[in-house]
Amino acid sequence: MELSSAADMITPRQFIRDGDKLISSSQSFELGFFSPGNSNYSYVGIWYKISPEIVVWVANRKDPIPDRQGALTISNNGRLVLINQKKSIILSSNSSKEPENPVVQLLDSGNLVLKDSNDRSPESYMWQSFDYPSDTLLEGMKLGWNLKTGFERQLTPWKSEDDPAPGESTLRLDIGGVPQLVIGMPSRKSVRSGPWNGLQFGGIPMMHNKVFKPMLVHKEDELYYAYEPFDNTVITRLMVDPTGHMQRLEWNEKFREWRIVYSWPYDMCDNYAQCGANAYCRISKTPNCICLKGFETQSEDEWDTPNTMKCVKKSPTESDCRNGEGFQKLARMKLPDIMWSNQSMNIKECSAECLKNCSCRAYADLNEGGGSSGCLMWFTDLIDMKECSERFTWGQDIFIRVPASELVNDSSKKKRIKIIASVSTASGILILGLVFWKVWKKRKNKGDEEVQTLIALQSKTEDTEVPLFPLATVATATNNFSKANMIGEGGFGPVYKGNLSDGQEIAVKRLSKQSGQGLEEFKNEVAIIGKLQHRNLVALIGSCTEGDERILIYEYMPNKSLDCFIFDRERRKLLSWKKRFEIVIGIARGLLYLHQDSKLQIVHRDLKASNILLDNDLNPKISDFGLARIFKNDAKDVNTKRVVGTHGYMSPEYITDGTFSLKSDVFSLGVLLLEIISGRRNRGFHHLDHHHNLIGHAWLLWNDGRALELMDKSLEDSFVESQVRRCIQVGLLCAQKFPENRPEISSVVFMLANEDVILPRPREPGFFTERGFSTDTSSSKDRSLTRNALSVTMEEGR
Repeated sequence: MELSSAADMITPRQFIRDGDKLISSSQSFELGFFSPGNSNYSYVGIWYKISPEIVVWVANRKDPIPDRQGALTISNNGRLVLINQKKSIILSSNSSKEPENPVVQLLDSGNLVLKDSNDRSPESYMWQSFDYPSDTLLEGMKLGWNLKTGFERQLTPWKSEDDPAPGESTLRLDIGGVPQLVIGMPSRKSVRSGPWNGLQFGGIPMMHNKVFKPMLVHKEDELYYAYEPFDNTVITRLMVDPTGHMQRLEWNEKFREWRIVYSWPYDMCDNYAQCGANAYCRISKTPNCICLKGFETQSEDEWDTPNTMKCVKKSPTESDCRNGEGFQKLARMKLPDIMWSNQSMNIKECSAECLKNCSCRAYADLNEGGGSSGCLMWFTDLIDMKECSERFTWGQDIFIRVPASELVNDSSKKKRIKIIASVSTASGILILGLVFWKVWKKRKNKGDEEVQTLIALQSKTEDTEVPLFPLATVATATNNFSKANMIGEGGFGPVYKGNLSDGQEIAVKRLSKQSGQGLEEFKNEVAIIGKLQHRNLVALIGSCTEGDERILIYEYMPNKSLDCFIFDRERRKLLSWKKRFEIVIGIARGLLYLHQDSKLQIVHRDLKASNILLDNDLNPKISDFGLARIFKNDAKDVNTKRVVGTHGYMSPEYITDGTFSLKSDVFSLGVLLLEIISGRRNRGFHHLDHHHNLIGHAWLLWNDGRALELMDKSLEDSFVESQVRRCIQVGLLCAQKFPENRPEISSVVFMLANEDVILPRPREPGFFTERGFSTDTSSSKDRSLTRNALSVTMEEGR
């Protein structure tokens, strides 16, 4: 029997074949046959009518039809069946009841139901698709359990974009203790949300939520998670993608696209038991893993290596119980796993009960949404804790049992800090007074005054000093700044190779008297790099400010800069894949130090191949901090009227709006990573098939499943395929258009160094627009920007 094109239901003897559709009465959802991606198989699915590419339910995930001859119909015994060309039943609804007048209807909620035509009660449905979700949770669906029958509803991701078969992991509601969401396989948790706190799952990083209301429903016969939008006009869904990430998405009607509300896991600290037992993870600080008070790591070399790191008691023979111990409050944490709960206790009773029980390791409030009702306690090692980032609204306070010795130490430390702070303040005022008096006495010009004050302040107040070299010493070392000693020149001025009297080789960067841009960069570099010490940063040995001279003295790098290798047809062959991968890791670790590990939080702003110097062993060192800026801890981004840097590496938001942040450096790192892999420059890249830059070319290849074609052909005998693919994907993640989508540098280092981590899918990169082809690669705008780049083109080693 023919099916009406506007039908939302079928009756017995009606068929839905390939090309036919059921459409819900409000035109919200469609049901029909589809073939995903490059697959030749046919499936029955439900999708949004406004967004047909988003399939929210698949009937025959495990039983694809190899041709286009399948049909969906109602069998003689009142069941919904999927049959093939031979009319053999491939799939059948498992209803135990047989309706008198069966119909199958696609509801406006997206639920496909088998029911009696005369009965409209949801409780009387013989079968419904909402009981068998695929990878998507819609409004009205339940994620959880029927407590009487033990039936569970869970989400399972597609194996890939071309294959809707169930992947290995699942998103489920774990009700072993206090309900929490878990992503993983039956034998292993990958990610855990933390317990439900009355308002939400306490460990899922989320901005202030104005899109949907999460709900945990606990009835006599069922326990499940669901949600409803705050506004009925909002279209939102929850899904698990093939990489094992859960995403909350909202439809943006203006731009006709899905926008991500949040994604989870958010960072490496979300990985289950990332820091082992009795420790917690903190993504914004270094080290990322820290032992709880009363515990210490077995070896400092094992920090941040969760597979080997172990926090052990400092005094394992000393009993903590009833020996003056107390509780340390850790604010805004993802609470640890394996907990015990009591609904009737308030928080004071909870504290007293935990204190008198020697086995109790910690306690917390159970229900944030219901006043002080409810108590959580832990009686085993504390596992899978994470510190909340300040930008998100999540996390709960937890009180950890600590020995009396730690409580005393904590009090003493606070007193010592106050004393040290007072003495330091007084000393600092005295030192500053002396410095400014000396500067005033010398009556130098304003430029000298600023530089001398800066260097004097640094040498007296910082742990790292930048020695002042006499001009005569520098002149002797460089053979009086001989042209024969010159090894490069940039916007700052010439660079010379020199030898000090003790035989040490140095690179001397001399500010040109004709340069109108060097003084600020000189002061900036002295202020910043003099305070930094890391194996992947070039070392500043000293400076000279005698008379009109402004000179910086660095350690000498005999192998010049990275661009002299990767963009040279012959020298690129000297960099095997192993060495290139080591260089990538080294650059990322150097950037991690700048962003998180150093005393200052620094944005480099000019990360590029020519600013990566290589030592004797080809180890990378980030150089040229003339454009770098110190970030305050609470700063997210900064606007500037002076846009400086190098085209091809600058992020979209910096070029268009003058806004830079830590994520601007991450974008530059993404470009640099793709250049290292391909041996091609991003700027000036040309291809016969399109007019995209290198980033766009990499994006096109990655989307076509041909990512390896990006690789430099000189690597064909040495590359490790999994590492190359991972590096390309990480490069594209770093080069995404919007800064909020780019990973933190700590996540970049983690993703590069860990083969077993599932990477998120990158989105469209910055500058993904085809440009007009031109042999002239420098517009007037480009020249004005690169003139401020302070890049140095090297002819010899430095």
